[in-house]
Amino acid sequence: MQRIRPAFRAGNNNPRGRFQRHRETMVDSRIGLSQLPRLRQEMRVNPRLYQAMDLLYMPLLDLQQHLKQELENNPFLDLTEEEEEELEEEETPEKPDDEIDWEEILLNGFDVGGRRAEYEEREYYRPTPASSRDLWDFLRDQVQLLPLNPRDLLLGEEIIGNIDREGFLSCSLEEVVESLNSYLSESEAGEDERTEPFTIEEVERLLAMIQLFEPSGVGARNLRECLLLQLRDREEIDGLAFRLVCDHFEELVNHRWSELSKEHGISPKAVQTAADEIAKLDPKPGLKHAEAGNDYVTPDLVVEKIDDQYYVFHNDTSLPRLKLSQSYREVARDKNQFTGDNKTFIAKKLNSAQWMIQAIEQRRQTMLKVMNFIVDRQREFFEKGVEHLKPLTLREVAEHIDMHESTVSRVTNGKYVQTPRGVYPLKFFFSSGLSTDYGEDVSARGIRVRIKKLVDDEDPRRPLTDQAIVDILKSEGVRIARRTVAKYRDQLGILSARMRKRV
Repeated sequence: MQRIRPAFRAGNNNPRGRFQRHRETMVDSRIGLSQLPRLRQEMRVNPRLYQAMDLLYMPLLDLQQHLKQELENNPFLDLTEEEEEELEEEETPEKPDDEIDWEEILLNGFDVGGRRAEYEEREYYRPTPASSRDLWDFLRDQVQLLPLNPRDLLLGEEIIGNIDREGFLSCSLEEVVESLNSYLSESEAGEDERTEPFTIEEVERLLAMIQLFEPSGVGARNLRECLLLQLRDREEIDGLAFRLVCDHFEELVNHRWSELSKEHGISPKAVQTAADEIAKLDPKPGLKHAEAGNDYVTPDLVVEKIDDQYYVFHNDTSLPRLKLSQSYREVARDKNQFTGDNKTFIAKKLNSAQWMIQAIEQRRQTMLKVMNFIVDRQREFFEKGVEHLKPLTLREVAEHIDMHESTVSRVTNGKYVQTPRGVYPLKFFFSSGLSTDYGEDVSARGIRVRIKKLVDDEDPRRPLTDQAIVDILKSEGVRIARRTVAKYRDQLGILSARMRKRV
């Protein structure tokens, strides 16, 4: 008979015992010191490389602010006078040991490894624009002119605070009541007298007063109410436009002229005329008083046409022109007078000044290389317009000027160029392309412009469908799918053919 062994036995064969010994062995192995030879590669990152990336990335105004701060912080930097620029170049100072190989950096796209946050020190700041009055200030001024008691004034402030920048009330009346009553319960904790809670009727009364404010249509809860408020202010509550918005808003939005004409017993043309009047109303009245953004740009580059040739210039006349301060250089030459910290400070500041001058010049040359290639590639755009814009990618520019793609991206990002056709961001000249029957690709941006022109010139009674646009473009040699036309049309904000049709 076979003998059955027990699952667990005392002694060395106990699994728990083996586990215990294994754990003790592991603990023992972690105790103690050891020395093991290792071969490891590390790359020490020069912090100036990150500063060089920032200089290449900065738009003109940011660079101007940065150089002004450098002039204040580094005594070895000085401004170059105009007459000095015409003189011969002074004796070249000794090159520091850590001079940067700019060609290698630009080819590699600043890919030097390491963690940027460990070394980076930003010393330039964006200018802070002065604050201006916005929609909420404008509404509060109007509510202060009303003879309101403190309770109504508090309610009016709460309603105004919940109006968004487009002029619409961004929450329900119930949420306004809940918020105010919650505020009252917290502020009156421990007091003997209690204030009556706010009601929906009070909020509706104050909202109706605010909806009489300027701009017309402010305080509406939806687009339909916004349009009705504006028609009421124009005293057109008895007209067809008011009735269409009030009673048939969905049909109006979907351009169902035939249904509306039968409903009101009038011609479709009369309905469309009323719809045209409604279209003149402001769907976002609050934006009239929204804080205006800074739409002014300073072009970094200028393209001019001289004797049938296009030339690229830097628009950096306002940029400080840097040079090494002669007085400090003379002091630094006598190195025997300086020891310890003084010598270290002078060497550091002098090297930093030399590097800054070199980096600014390299930035100038890189931007000129990129823009010159863009001008050569997009010459037809400068001659004939956007429809003749050719497809272009960052990689193509990088390969042509022998630089890294990320370097070209830094050069073009946030930069503007002034051309005979207007001011454009450098990114404007980059877009994908579509194939043509005559062997040359055409820019997607140019196709969008062509689609817009076709729609602008169409017969409003017979608007072009997406397929009709495809057929026209194919007849011009451009191979494009109908869904691509629909996508471009949506990007341009153009309605479908049915919605554009006039009667």
